Amino acid sequence: MGKLVNLYEAKTQLSALVDEAAAGSEIIIAKAGKPLAKLVAFRGTVRRKPGRAKGLVWISDDFDAPLPPDLQAAFNGDVE
Repeated sequence: MGKLVNLYEAKTQLSALVDEAAAGSEIIIAKAGKPLAKLVAFRGTVRRKPGRAKGLVWISDDFDAPLPPDLQAAFNGDVE
């Protein structure tokens, strides 16, 4: 568990706490001793590389072909 600070301290020392979080610390903000929130450093999103899964996924040639009538009926709730 990281550093525990009360809500009032978090409001008055926010800039310093953000600096601590940016440096890698985990700050837990509590009210009446009960943890409410966690302040951590922002981790930028990793950009996905197009084509990375090429060759790993196989889709049947008839993937988008109509379903057989009996299966269509089952999906539509027309089954007896």
